[in-house]
Amino acid sequence: MTQFYRRAMNALYFACVLLAGMAMVLISLVVPWGVFTRYGLNSASSWPEATAILLSIVLTFFGAAACYRLGLHMRVSFVRDHLPAPLARVADLLAEALMLGVGGFMTLHGIRLCETTWNQSIAEFPALSVGVTYLPIPLGGICLMLFVVEHVWIGRPPDPFAGHGGH
Repeated sequence: MTQFYRRAMNALYFACVLLAGMAMVLISLVVPWGVFTRYGLNSASSWPEATAILLSIVLTFFGAAACYRLGLHMRVSFVRDHLPAPLARVADLLAEALMLGVGGFMTLHGIRLCETTWNQSIAEFPALSVGVTYLPIPLGGICLMLFVVEHVWIGRPPDPFAGHGGH
């Protein structure tokens, strides 16, 4: 069962990285287009800024979940690193419990936000529901909670960059 869960989390991690990566690439294409139309053509397009903001939401919530899975997020571990092993484990479990709470908060309140704004539209994209644009918040929260379960149940996944000159 643990191998199945690890494989599922590997697939979820890949999906998060793919979504966040595609969002980053699209942002890097859309923003220069907006600058070009504004200053080069002297006729600003209305959609690049709104698109970049929407893509930033995708990048933030899926990218953060992926970074958390591998421990690539910013953290302060000085005190934890100087605790005896049993207390360090308690601190790790406490941190995971807090992150589970963060993921739950994102999921619960993200769903409420999506429901509340579902019938509103964005001025630049009238056919697009505001609720749809907020979906990365609860979905990112679900991903985060699944990665927390993985950490507690199986442990952190192996570092894919170890031995490859990565980070």
